[in-house]
Amino acid sequence: MKLSKIGSKSTYHRCLKELDHYKYLIYFPSHNPFKGSQIKMLIFGTTSGQALDLAVPNQGQALVPLYKHNKQIENINKLDQPKNQKVVDEFFKSQNWPDIESKKFYNHYQGIGWKVGGKTKIVNWQATAQNWMLKAEEIKKKETPIAVSQIRDNLKTTKDKNYNQPL
Repeated sequence: MKLSKIGSKSTYHRCLKELDHYKYLIYFPSHNPFKGSQIKMLIFGTTSGQALDLAVPNQGQALVPLYKHNKQIENINKLDQPKNQKVVDEFFKSQNWPDIESKKFYNHYQGIGWKVGGKTKIVNWQATAQNWMLKAEEIKKKETPIAVSQIRDNLKTTKDKNYNQPL
């Protein structure tokens, strides 16, 4: 493992399994910690021709595909971003929300690249829009803070002082 610069045992075994899958070697893992695993490899000679896979006759060389096998299939029902603003407008109208709120939502997320918190891509924009609506309701319920009089400062003393008055 030191020679291959692989730090963990799980990475080492995963690489061996992938090489076995691509038919570069034949790997027989041992689940006994006191007995080693067995590996069978083809004899690589110094011929000028291209090496063929000798384990499977007449199928050519085992080539590694360009894509990985463990890719997940994307769900087409969940859209990370809407096609255009009209789709967002229709969604907000179906939820009985004003048109201005849909424009705020679309412009906000269009400006930040359809990411939550600036880092994570949005998985489902309809769910994000529903959260937007819930937050908007909470903001509407909160009362605006009472404006602090400019005559008073943070110590709640008046600026119009009468210095003739005794302490």
